[in-house]
Amino acid sequence: MAIQSDVVVNVSKFAPNAVSKKTEAMNEHLIDVQNSGPRWYQVGAAKYRKMRENGETPLPRPTMLDGDDIHLPSREPGRPIACRVMRPSKGEVKGVFMHIHGGGWVLMSERYSDPLLRFLADAANLAVISVGYRLAPEHPFPQGNEDCYDVAEWLVDNARAKFGGDLLFMGGESAGAHLTALTTFHLLTTRPAFRLHGLNLVFGCYDLAGFTPTVHTLGATRPLVIDRDIMAHYIDAYLPRTTEAQRRDPAVSPLYRDLRPDRGRLPPALFTVGTEDCLLDDSVLMGAKWAMSGAETVVKVYPGCPHGFVSFPPDAMDGVAECLQDMRVFLTEHL
Repeated sequence: MAIQSDVVVNVSKFAPNAVSKKTEAMNEHLIDVQNSGPRWYQVGAAKYRKMRENGETPLPRPTMLDGDDIHLPSREPGRPIACRVMRPSKGEVKGVFMHIHGGGWVLMSERYSDPLLRFLADAANLAVISVGYRLAPEHPFPQGNEDCYDVAEWLVDNARAKFGGDLLFMGGESAGAHLTALTTFHLLTTRPAFRLHGLNLVFGCYDLAGFTPTVHTLGATRPLVIDRDIMAHYIDAYLPRTTEAQRRDPAVSPLYRDLRPDRGRLPPALFTVGTEDCLLDDSVLMGAKWAMSGAETVVKVYPGCPHGFVSFPPDAMDGVAECLQDMRVFLTEHL
């Protein structure tokens, strides 16, 4: 009898022939778009935010749908936190999903992800609240984190009265997945009796110190939405004047948190990432650690998909519709 591995990987997802011609063509288009314009740090964060709004960067311009703009309290009197609310198109609210947007802790806002918020709201009849946390470099660590923590605590205490259902899920993309993980750990301390039903962690960055290996391999050779250079500038803006050792603090880089004391306390988690994302290793390694803690864990990998792919139309490349369906199943199974 052959020896069986205790860690199993679906190797077919990583085979070169698993990537369709359609996906390859879209990736080449994204690289061309990226190479045709400046990087965010070359023009400054404020100007590049405007460029994203105008559709002048590799990711599509934001599409605004019917939603509500609200403000929730922060720890600082007189400084509310802007949030975007998307309610289900039909049916009663079954719970609340707290969403944290991506953008490298520097770009985007709570008003950037309406199509995804609408999908999440309708997928499981959830009221989705997206947090407009403060951005670097104007507001470096820990200011953005604190906004996420404040909204999460408020939702634990008030979601049912305000939105008709309890806080059940939390999730985000890229920097938003990073902030989701840290906010989950924060709630273990400040709301120890509270338990989330699940986390939706989409191509997150979990090692902000020296980066995981794919940032140095994929991210050094192919400028596909993000690369090592862009990530390094994001980190410098978010964590100015910090050493690599300081960035390994688990309060900064969740990959370095010892999850053994959290055994039995972590919520189920869905990790999703594409094979052409230079943050691939982040999701694979963080997902493995999550599973090792005893928490229910699903890691889904989409051949050829780059960073940010869930923001593209479902027919733009293979993997988008599949990933959205995986999210739908995960949310409905954990209501």
